[in-house]
Amino acid sequence: MQICGIDDAGRGPMLGPLVIAGISIDKKNINKLSKLGVRDSKKLTPKLREHLYKKIIEIVDDYYIAKISPRSIDASVKKHCLNGLEAKYMAKVVLKLNPDVSYVDSCDVNPTRFGKEISKLSDNHKIKSYHRADSRFVVVSAASILAKVSRDRVIMKLRKDHNLGSGYPSDPVTVKFVKKYYKKNHEMPKFVRKSWKPVQKIIKNN
Repeated sequence: MQICGIDDAGRGPMLGPLVIAGISIDKKNINKLSKLGVRDSKKLTPKLREHLYKKIIEIVDDYYIAKISPRSIDASVKKHCLNGLEAKYMAKVVLKLNPDVSYVDSCDVNPTRFGKEISKLSDNHKIKSYHRADSRFVVVSAASILAKVSRDRVIMKLRKDHNLGSGYPSDPVTVKFVKKYYKKNHEMPKFVRKSWKPVQKIIKNN
């Protein structure tokens, strides 16, 4: 019995990719993840997440990580369809891993609707969709660690050339970087999400 956990990382920031990760593991081995100390990635330090990332990919039978570019995110936000984009990518993970059942962290206010959408897009695979699944199911916690570490690695690469801050709209360092870049180049860097309201405000004011 193959169980899959799927989660995202980087939905809120105004720059960088949105990452969707999934793991597939035999039901009888799930307790190995718990024994490792796997839990919701938000409750772990970056160092511990990196350590667990390596351990998780050794234990699981399969895993898949998809990075969604700011350009794709912007196109979906334009159509008011960001949840639909996530469902599409989560379905990709399900099709790739082909488990008996998948537990997903719902970004939709209606988890049942979100689960049905993923099921429809993944040839009617069995989907169990919940809010805060990353803190309720260890398979989803494992996926959340893979997603978060993958996104953090992308941001670290970008930081080599830019002083980005955390990437969140609430971070003054991030906002300052975007403002400065736009003023100087009269365009946004490829890794900035132009559809985010704070970014649109910067464009409008300049």
